[in-house]
Amino acid sequence: MIKMHINDCVQGSDEWKAARCGSLGGSRFHEAIAKTKSGWGASRSNLAAELVIERLTGQPVEKFVNDAMRAGTENEPIARGLYEFMNDCEVQQVGLILHPHINKSHSSPDGLVADDGLIEIKAPLAATHLKTLLGEDIDHKYRVQMMWGMAVSGRQWCDFVSFNPSFPSEMQLYVQRVHRDDAMIAELEREARTFLAEVDQTISKLTAKYRHPIAAE
Repeated sequence: MIKMHINDCVQGSDEWKAARCGSLGGSRFHEAIAKTKSGWGASRSNLAAELVIERLTGQPVEKFVNDAMRAGTENEPIARGLYEFMNDCEVQQVGLILHPHINKSHSSPDGLVADDGLIEIKAPLAATHLKTLLGEDIDHKYRVQMMWGMAVSGRQWCDFVSFNPSFPSEMQLYVQRVHRDDAMIAELEREARTFLAEVDQTISKLTAKYRHPIAAE
C-alpha cells in the first residue's frame, strides 16, 4: 500500500478550498474525460478554465450550490453514522489526499474504512435513490470518482453509499462495494497527466503573453 499524503483540514472549510485550489479532484474527474461523438465535451474546457483561473489568482472559483446539494451535505453525517452502525466499523474522515506521483491532483473521499477501504456517500433525490434500490448501475461519474480515490490512496475497495431519509428505514441506506480496477486506474492516471499538462501549457502561454516585466526607466 502506498503512503498517503493526507491533509486533515475539514471538508468544506476555507482551508480545504485553498488546499484543492487549482487541483484536479475525484468529484469532477469525469468532466476532464467527458467525450462526445465529435471529440472532447465542453465540460473538459470549462474545468480546465477553472483550474487555470484558480492557479493564476490563487483563489478558488466560487461554485453554485442549490437546495439539493445543501440537503446532501446535511444528510452525509447521518448516512455515515448509519453505515458505521450497520457495518460495526469506524469511518475516519479526512480533508483530502494528494496523489503520490501526479502534482496538482487529489481526492476528497467521504472517509477511510479499516486498512484498505474508502467510502463515498451520495444523498440523492428520491427518484434517483429509488432507481438505485431497484438495481440501476452506479453512475459512471461516481465509478470514476471512486476509482480515482483508490488511485490516490492506494486502497483496494470503495463502498458506494446512497442515502435518502424519505424511505422506510430498511430502504434508506444502500451500499455497494466497488473493487479496485488497476487497468482503469492506469488509464485515469494517463488522462490526468494529459489534462494537467494542457492546463500547464495554457498558463505558460497566458503568462508569456500578458505578464511582461515592467521595463526599467
